[in-house]
Amino acid sequence: MTFSRVAIAASLFILGLSPATAQLATQSVTITVWSFGFAPRPIHLAAGRPVTLTFVNRSGSSHDFTAGAFFAASSISAGAAAGGEIELGPHETKSVTLIPRAGVYPAHCSHFMHKQLGMNDEIIVN
Repeated sequence: MTFSRVAIAASLFILGLSPATAQLATQSVTITVWSFGFAPRPIHLAAGRPVTLTFVNRSGSSHDFTAGAFFAASSISAGAAAGGEIELGPHETKSVTLIPRAGVYPAHCSHFMHKQLGMNDEIIVN
C-alpha cells in the first residue's frame, strides 16, 4: 500500500468512517430548469451511489421533470416523484434523494409542447 493510501485509510479511521462508507457518501446534483431547457445535458450519475437531485426552476412559469422509467428503477429515500415526475411551480426548488440503477433514461417536461421546444434530456447511470 502506498503512503497516500495509508494516509487516506488512517484519516477515514480517525473520522470513524470505513472506505466503503466514504464511497457511499451522497452525491449532489443540481438540475436547472428554464423555458425551454434543462442543464446539465446529459445528466451523469453513478449506479448504486446515493444522490440528491435538486431541481431548480429559474423560470416564472411552471415546468416538470418527467422521467418515469428512471424514478421507477431507482430506490427513493427522501422526497417524492409521484407518477415519475417532479412538478415545479415558478421559481420553485425541490429535491429527491435516491439510489439510481444503471441504464440510460429519457427525461422531458410533459407540459404542452415543452418537450418539442427543447425541454428533453437524458439520464446516464453507469
